[in-house]
Amino acid sequence: ELHITDNMHERKKMMFDRSDAFIVLPGGLGTLDETMEMMTWAQLSLHKKPIVLINYKGFWSPLLELIKHVTDDGFASQEHADLLTVVDTAEEAMAYLDSYGKK
Repeated sequence: ELHITDNMHERKKMMFDRSDAFIVLPGGLGTLDETMEMMTWAQLSLHKKPIVLINYKGFWSPLLELIKHVTDDGFASQEHADLLTVVDTAEEAMAYLDSYGKK
């Protein structure tokens, strides 16, 4: 399906409304924006949908270090950092999501 939206906010709202979970692949600034917003919405208890980051070949390692830095300096709790589940492959992401509802 092709969905054309007028702006990024509308895109994120549509993505949120149509999803049961979020899988983050390597990407650019839009992907960063979407990921942080979904984490923030989860932090604010606006959803309990899983957020799974695929750190393929270490692509997101600098972001993970930044999140650790923010947490270590007290600007976020470990609980909030743990809203993001990190895996290395798409297969691991799918296995995690398959087991998510069975916990």
